[in-house]
Amino acid sequence: MKITRLRTAVVEANFDWTFVRLETDERVTGTGECFFAPGLTATLRELEPILRGEDPRNVRRLFRKLQLATSGAGMVGGLIYHAITGIEIALWDILGKWLDTPVYRLLGGKFRDKVRIYADCHAGDALESLDSVLRSRCPSWLPPDPSHKPTNFYHETTDKLIYTPEMYSRRAKEMEARGFTALKFDVDVPNPYALDLFNRCLTNREIDYMVSLVAAAREALRPETDLAIDCHWRYNVDDARRLAVECEPLCLLWLEDPVPPGNADVLKGLKSATRTPIASGENLYLFEGFRDILEQQALSVVAPDLQKVGGLSEARRIAEFAESYCVSVAPHNISSPLGTIAAVHFCAAIPNFLALEFHASDVPFWNDLIDSIPKPVIQNGFIQVPEKPGLGVTLNEDVARRYARPGEPFFE
Repeated sequence: MKITRLRTAVVEANFDWTFVRLETDERVTGTGECFFAPGLTATLRELEPILRGEDPRNVRRLFRKLQLATSGAGMVGGLIYHAITGIEIALWDILGKWLDTPVYRLLGGKFRDKVRIYADCHAGDALESLDSVLRSRCPSWLPPDPSHKPTNFYHETTDKLIYTPEMYSRRAKEMEARGFTALKFDVDVPNPYALDLFNRCLTNREIDYMVSLVAAAREALRPETDLAIDCHWRYNVDDARRLAVECEPLCLLWLEDPVPPGNADVLKGLKSATRTPIASGENLYLFEGFRDILEQQALSVVAPDLQKVGGLSEARRIAEFAESYCVSVAPHNISSPLGTIAAVHFCAAIPNFLALEFHASDVPFWNDLIDSIPKPVIQNGFIQVPEKPGLGVTLNEDVARRYARPGEPFFE
């Protein structure tokens, strides 16, 4: 079996969902998904000659070949690994189909038949749609709202929207009613007391306000429903520590990315100063990106992103190393249902799995984008592990084409 072609397609959802498809001379195809990035499809197309004529069943060999080919562009992280990760998942899809077995079996078999999903509730309102540099946009599927000005991720906006405890409470009840047993909310949101967007500092009143948002969500939920919060790497270590300590009575599942990633000493000091579990990892790449942080026991929960960390093999190495330090794994996931199912195979195959993120509850066509699986994909807060060969799902190209990003090729 030889790879004959690489093709791409991009769906404009709450983020760009970039699909990479590998075709072979035996008509076995595989599809993977990459985390968004500027220029991603151009990078994928440049990698096609490296793969053409290769046997797709040699997954790790091709992973190493792609690493070597892109070494001049940097081998430790970034856009290159967004592309390589999607390709690697497509290779696993091909191998599973060729062997007539689901991907989770190729990863060692499953520990569970269904995977627990936690719902990212953003800030109590519907999600924005963001492009590859996190600018807000108005895709065709998002109903226009003249009263609301889109908010860029970095909050440079004239919109006067202030997020309130009532919004958090209302959203928490809504998502719990959908069957989710774990929720996550953002707390790095516009509030009445912020003084400076860029200096990583929090005022006392700002911390109090953030805690009031979390408390409103906690009070709205049943005791058995877990609650986590996300800070998106925005704060300095002292203010992050103060926030974590103030949240201790709320018994959070975790506090995610309160400080910039990558500094194990800072994370370890923060983790040691609070009973609130600390999570991070979505912006780290490859096993090497996680090794020092895990060795220093700097995290309570590790959160690799399965669409950019380097692929399922790298994610498995990270999970096994985390297990040796009794650290749980809760993968970051803002992908389409296809990328989510790829993550489900991984989550089923590791012992130390905690929960998998779902970030698209307001995308109306999320369930329609894949076939060959019972609908809705998420049932009572869980996804059943597919038993069909490969990833066990197929992309519904009619739906994908309907919401394709303008200006991008669609499997051409």
